[in-house]
Amino acid sequence: MKILYAIQGTGNGHLSRAADIIPCLRKHGEVDILVSGISGDIALPFPIKYKLRGLSFIFGKSGGVDLWKTFAKSKPRNFMKSVNELPVEDYDLVINDFEPVSAWACSLKKIPCVALSHQAAVLNENFPHAEKEDRIGHLILENYAPSTAQFGFHFKAYDDNIFSPVIRKLVRDQYVTDNGHYTVYLPAYDDKRLIKRLSEYPDVEWDVFSKHNTKTVVTGNITIQPINNLLFTASMASSSGVLCGAGFETPAEAMFLGKKLLVIPMKNQYEQQLNSAALSHMNVPVIKSLKSKYRPEITEWIQSGKPIRVNYPDMTQRIVDLVVAKHGAVAKHSAIAV
Repeated sequence: MKILYAIQGTGNGHLSRAADIIPCLRKHGEVDILVSGISGDIALPFPIKYKLRGLSFIFGKSGGVDLWKTFAKSKPRNFMKSVNELPVEDYDLVINDFEPVSAWACSLKKIPCVALSHQAAVLNENFPHAEKEDRIGHLILENYAPSTAQFGFHFKAYDDNIFSPVIRKLVRDQYVTDNGHYTVYLPAYDDKRLIKRLSEYPDVEWDVFSKHNTKTVVTGNITIQPINNLLFTASMASSSGVLCGAGFETPAEAMFLGKKLLVIPMKNQYEQQLNSAALSHMNVPVIKSLKSKYRPEITEWIQSGKPIRVNYPDMTQRIVDLVVAKHGAVAKHSAIAV
């Protein structure tokens, strides 16, 4: 069987999960990898056949997605050229982790496309709703990477085709301790803002991983270092708690490691608003920003926050086997019935 596995390269969560999914897919046949996006920091330990620009959300520096830069850096003509040229018809199975080029190529060429992603779970009707409805955000999320079948990952299994998170082997193998520091990953904040706000808690040792610098800098009780997958995972495993955005992989991994968690959803990022709603239902504290007015909530979390207990068994191979069993038997080059 010839499989195309297409991965969203914006951020790091999709790529992190892919590192564990790819070996599972390889047990079913030849796997070609496609990555699109321009904001990832993690290199996959596998050859990538297609590296495309795609459509990327650009992180800002004050807590949200920079909509202007996102629009300015989008190149619709290049995107459509990639869509038209991608040979999705050459594959027996196309599996998509929120990747728009392959998804739209399949849609236009009437080729089945199977979503295996966190977003597939977020769009499920049984998923917790955000505090404020965002019709435009929902519309973008729904049409960004269209699919013909959906399998999702989330903090809880809200439906038959939604599964608990893929916890990477790297995380599962960590020796968990508590060295007293707090691990921070807030890519939508620049270092200057992080230093200003985190220095308000001088008794706390902050271990910050930043998208905005290339070397380690120590300022008082704050260490800021470039993103490094191994160091970040080790920092989480040895921390007292994790302060991060309301993405998916990092909160899931923090809870799996038994760490108390505080999340700040990115502004202008509807998916993170939905994630916040789900985490809030699990009693994870959520605040809207790092502004000083949220200092009481942060202080309370530092002083008396508790981990949320979860059970995330290793089901990755079982899930991949299920997806391939249901959709890999489709005849080669089969078209979607119109």
